[in-house]
Amino acid sequence: MTSNRLNSLDLSQQFNKTLMFSSQQMNWNGVFVEQCQSPVSAFEVELSALSDHWLNLHIGSPAPLIQQRDDRRHESILHEGDSLFVPAGQPSYWCRDESGVICTPLHICLKPELVQHVAEASDIDSTRFELVHGFGQQDVQLHQIGMLMLAELRSGGMMGQLYVESLTQALVIHLLRHYSTLTQSIASPHSRFTRIQLQQAIDYIHTYLNRDLSLAELASVVNISPTYFASLFKQEMGISPHQYVIQQRVERAKVMLMKTDLAIRAAHRLRQRRYCFTGRFL
Repeated sequence: MTSNRLNSLDLSQQFNKTLMFSSQQMNWNGVFVEQCQSPVSAFEVELSALSDHWLNLHIGSPAPLIQQRDDRRHESILHEGDSLFVPAGQPSYWCRDESGVICTPLHICLKPELVQHVAEASDIDSTRFELVHGFGQQDVQLHQIGMLMLAELRSGGMMGQLYVESLTQALVIHLLRHYSTLTQSIASPHSRFTRIQLQQAIDYIHTYLNRDLSLAELASVVNISPTYFASLFKQEMGISPHQYVIQQRVERAKVMLMKTDLAIRAAHRLRQRRYCFTGRFL
């Protein structure tokens, strides 16, 4: 029963880690991210089945780690960029014999419902595959996505909900491609936006440019899934929805600055004219 599974919020406590940053109060949909400082001392912990898919990215000094699962023992020395991945519902045992190693790993927990939604939006039957374990693997793309999430976590969500959702979609698709039993490839959808749909999405973005837009909100405008929307938008515009929103905000800021500059110049010219008539500035 899922009610007896370990909650993502309790992971750091299970490992006796010191919490550094957490997305708990940021309302990120379907994903929970936190960075902790691991204990300097050796540890041993047995985790019950997790309620979410758990990705751990190693950050810091090389550290030995032992994992026990399915009656098999896995040993590795984790280096910067190495990852651990444990699918939801899978118990595991972890042990580190050596002490004195300081590291600040990044934990990323994904709701199974989110993974299922992304899979189905990519025309994949979510009942026909399973996510699989990963231990001590160097995965450059996975590490890059994780570091972008960490930067956003440390900034307090400065780039907004749309950016986080875009990163999360990319992360899930990468896991489906490389950490699952899928035999079919995940390709971009072959369908396209109609001109009306594309214009509706663009008009909506411009109307609510000051709002913290989300993929789900933009996708609902044209009545398609967020995954399809992100892919189709980039296919048509050449950039992601998040990049387009940032681009338009920059352009709007430029226009506002130009108007402000023109107003200042006009006021300055008016003062000069008054000085010519009165001999003093007013």
